Amino acid sequence: MDTLKLEKYSSAITLSDMEIFVFPELMYSLILANIMSPILWQWREDESFKKLGGKNSYRKLMRLKQYIMDNYEFNLDLETWGLTKRQRELDRFKDAISSEDIASSNALFGYHGDKYYFDVGIRKHFGLDKYDSDIIPYWKTETVEAMDAFKYKKGFTTGAGECVSLAALYAAAAFVVCGVPLEDIFMVLTPLHSQNFIDLKDGVLTNNRRLVTKTMWFNGTALTEKAQRALRNEQVTIVAHNTGYIHCFYDEATIDKKEYERFDRKIGAYLSSDLNVAMLASFLRANRHYQKYFQMCRDCRGTAQFVRAEVLFHYEHTSNYQIADTTYEKLLNEVSEEDFVRYELPGRIRCDRLSELISEYKPDLRKKEHRDRLRQFIESYIPDAEKFVEELAGFLYFEPKLPGAEKGYIKTEPIKIGVTDSREQIIEYLSRIRNKNETADLAFYAYRDMESCEWEPVVKAATERNPVSLEAAKNMSIDQAYLWLSEMRDFSIYDGKRLGQPDEVVNYGTGDGLEKAFVLANIIRNRNPEQNVEIAVENTVTVVKAEKEYRFDSAKGLVKNIKI
Repeated sequence: MDTLKLEKYSSAITLSDMEIFVFPELMYSLILANIMSPILWQWREDESFKKLGGKNSYRKLMRLKQYIMDNYEFNLDLETWGLTKRQRELDRFKDAISSEDIASSNALFGYHGDKYYFDVGIRKHFGLDKYDSDIIPYWKTETVEAMDAFKYKKGFTTGAGECVSLAALYAAAAFVVCGVPLEDIFMVLTPLHSQNFIDLKDGVLTNNRRLVTKTMWFNGTALTEKAQRALRNEQVTIVAHNTGYIHCFYDEATIDKKEYERFDRKIGAYLSSDLNVAMLASFLRANRHYQKYFQMCRDCRGTAQFVRAEVLFHYEHTSNYQIADTTYEKLLNEVSEEDFVRYELPGRIRCDRLSELISEYKPDLRKKEHRDRLRQFIESYIPDAEKFVEELAGFLYFEPKLPGAEKGYIKTEPIKIGVTDSREQIIEYLSRIRNKNETADLAFYAYRDMESCEWEPVVKAATERNPVSLEAAKNMSIDQAYLWLSEMRDFSIYDGKRLGQPDEVVNYGTGDGLEKAFVLANIIRNRNPEQNVEIAVENTVTVVKAEKEYRFDSAKGLVKNIKI
């Protein structure tokens, strides 16, 4: 392989945040690797999913959310996969993308979008300020096997993963378990977050372990506000789809242009809503400082009674009922009689009269004349009525900052697998198109399939990007490291002839003998870069040959002689 191709193919194994940014086709390769994994197909046998056999994909997707909530933690420990040097990473990709472009879109290289997520700098937030400024973490994405294996790591009782891992897991599971066609799943990456937009009903957005429907997007809760931060505040860097990808910095795109236009149209509709009483209530729920300008009214045996809006929202906070939906009357019944008054509260807008205005004129706040009409109605009550109207319009309608559609579109072979295909059929199909679809080819590297992949990218990844194993063994001699590995659990987190990387072995405390051999080779090479290392793989036995020989038993059944 040439240098750049070798970087790409070895990156399909380590899958760091920066690697995916530079090589966007890697994102969909991980989704395909998860689709090929036997783990997701085993989920289909779970009793909770079998009960939904005759239900539609939307219903199954709602069940999938609970399954993921129950079985995976959100892990945002950036040091899980160790540390590297900023300049080293920039040098790796200088032929593919400029350091300025990387710095403008990656928090670890200068991007400041983290201000939308944290009150402090991202380095301080994650404890990285204790390191030299050139030291940064490997922010790596996990396969479903690596996510499941967190249960073997100290401090965890279930699987885990960071946002990109969870997004890839959701996309693959939506297809395998819920029967959502790949055509309806769009992966959406920003510098600090990864989500999926699923074109079902009014649209569903995945957000870490949760799902956000359109109704939820506009409910005005603190949890939803957090789910909105990426799309509201950040540039979308990559949109990945079964037809290809589009990248904000690259002039060429491989995604089908019509599919990208469909995504743009659908997500635009998901992120917009007409103004109605329910939307007004959601806006006030999210912007509590405006509640003091409103009052709610109820009819009590022919007599109007009034309650301060902030009082009613306080009741709502601890109730199962909500303002402005079908449970509104039940919420009013929970309010103490002492909180109602029999006179109209001065200086406050009556929501019933505002509701009449909205129902009569159906204002579209994207139009100036409609904003002016609403402003005129409220300006005698709210000091800065124009600001209120602008903020309400921003709550109801906004356009995400997507990669520009004016690209050179390269026609590529799309991934054509169906929800009725078996796992075996999918693997056979992806194998068949590897020579004409690079994403499919890369998927087998992300899948770690050593029966069909070249070894050079695997060796490169193992000996250059696995700092956790080096740190764990830093106070050990080579002989002590060998003993440590020999006493470790001896099963691989990957089935068949698939190989875990050294840091997966060390993080989870388990590995096949061949995987342990790579751990030891990584340690030896780091201690003495001039030392030639050979790994002799012969079915059930693997021998690491350096100044001494170290023997491991292997169940992988592979045969290879590797000289590093």
